[in-house]
Amino acid sequence: MSDLPTILTGIRSNENPTLGNYFGAIKPLIDMAQTRSDGYRVNIFVPDLHSFTTPINHGDLYEKTLSAIRLFVAAGLPIDDPNVAMYRQSYISAHSELTWILDCFTGFGEMRRMTQFKEKSTDKDLSKFSSSDAISKNETQRVAQELSRPDSVGLFNYPVLMAADILLYNASYIPVGDDQTQHLEFARDISERMNNRFGKLFVVPESVKKQHEFFGNEHGLRIMDLANPTKKMSKSDSTGKGVIFLDDAPAIAAKKVMSAETDTVGKIHFDREKQPGISNLLEILSLLRDRPIEETIAEFEGQTRYGDFKKIVAGEVENFLDNLQGELAAVDNESMMAHLEKSEAEMNKVAKQTLRTVQQAVGLRSRDI
Repeated sequence: MSDLPTILTGIRSNENPTLGNYFGAIKPLIDMAQTRSDGYRVNIFVPDLHSFTTPINHGDLYEKTLSAIRLFVAAGLPIDDPNVAMYRQSYISAHSELTWILDCFTGFGEMRRMTQFKEKSTDKDLSKFSSSDAISKNETQRVAQELSRPDSVGLFNYPVLMAADILLYNASYIPVGDDQTQHLEFARDISERMNNRFGKLFVVPESVKKQHEFFGNEHGLRIMDLANPTKKMSKSDSTGKGVIFLDDAPAIAAKKVMSAETDTVGKIHFDREKQPGISNLLEILSLLRDRPIEETIAEFEGQTRYGDFKKIVAGEVENFLDNLQGELAAVDNESMMAHLEKSEAEMNKVAKQTLRTVQQAVGLRSRDI
């Protein structure tokens, strides 16, 4: 294992990713792994224990975890790089063990103030399970029962598990969105609290400000819904008409683009407020071609044939999905699992070493060992 500073990030396993997820999260993460691994250790893990803090279909969680990893490999994650680690959270038992210890040094009020707990604890809408999640009629009753269950303790204290995810590997840099900044600050607070009481146990993660300076603003990218370009493209759209899923048949995705909401202005112009639909398509085209938005705007500015422009975007979407799905089909599952298990063995050593230090500090293990 290298002594390089550590970047750590997680990828969800129970989601059906969209084109927005790809350009907003998957591609930036892969680019980071490709460009930062010469000076940093890059830890990428699937937080499968976090997955069921809110209702999911537990029957397909394991396969969705592997599907998420397979997608990242297909999209170019450099798993052969010795400084890039990919692992499943639940396969490293130290995550759960350290969480309990940290729980016992965490105040109830700290968790109660977490904004995400307040929001998710009231999010009991069955429509959040979109048609893309393939919920059959036989499953509907089960899902409804799951949604009606009381809020779990796991939902309440999962920021403590998130802190353990970070602190076990002495991670300095963790790319987080605005909805996770409270959790990162808690990880800093609990690490400083433990260090002050028991001596140097953890590396304190960098502040939110320094995280943003380090990673830049790529995490703020938002692709909008094709049918309603005033809202973000999201898997929770129950119709799926405005959402391009990465497992959509390419021809179907192209049809969604051709049906995209535009406007009555009659001229292509980039203006997110007055022409959100056209602006969204311009941004999608720029991302698919990996070109600056300014170049795409200059190419199409003032053109009046919306249908012709949509055909160009639809063609690029179709080609993108053809290529990605081809790469996905070509992933060698045996090789992928070998890399995954190798990473998990390495991460177990690192995590157990950190856990042992903490256990000794709090009196659970002899300090003579």
